[in-house]
Amino acid sequence: MLTWKEIISFTANKNPTPDRRVEKPEAEWKTILSPEQYRVTRQKGTESPHTGALCAIYDEGQYNCICCNAPLFDSTIKFDSSSGWPSFTQPIQENAIKYHKDVSLGMVRVEVMCNSCDAHLGHIFPDGPAPSGLRYCVNSAAMKLEKENS
Repeated sequence: MLTWKEIISFTANKNPTPDRRVEKPEAEWKTILSPEQYRVTRQKGTESPHTGALCAIYDEGQYNCICCNAPLFDSTIKFDSSSGWPSFTQPIQENAIKYHKDVSLGMVRVEVMCNSCDAHLGHIFPDGPAPSGLRYCVNSAAMKLEKENS
């Protein structure tokens, strides 16, 4: 289980090595993503709170990167943080996420990105529930839910 201390270490040192890398020219990303998906994932945008399609969805399944389909989060660790964005306590595997120190907007935060394709997902905060204490705050436009078969 990842801890806040490990997350901060990733921002200062080296991120985990991804299982695979996906690299495409910006022109190709623009053709395969919707304008909103492109704005959020490739231009580091943010959805308005409580507007994302996945905010209030708690179906069983796996949340994958909208850009490259890499597995990011499992539905069993999603929780209602009342933040207005889908929130998770841990990634599906330790090397699924890349962490970057973000000093934009006059504050210091930790940006989370898909470790396979560098898509901007959102940010992580140390105010989540036990046992990890982590809150991955992720834009709905950056993910798709692959529902489990009934």
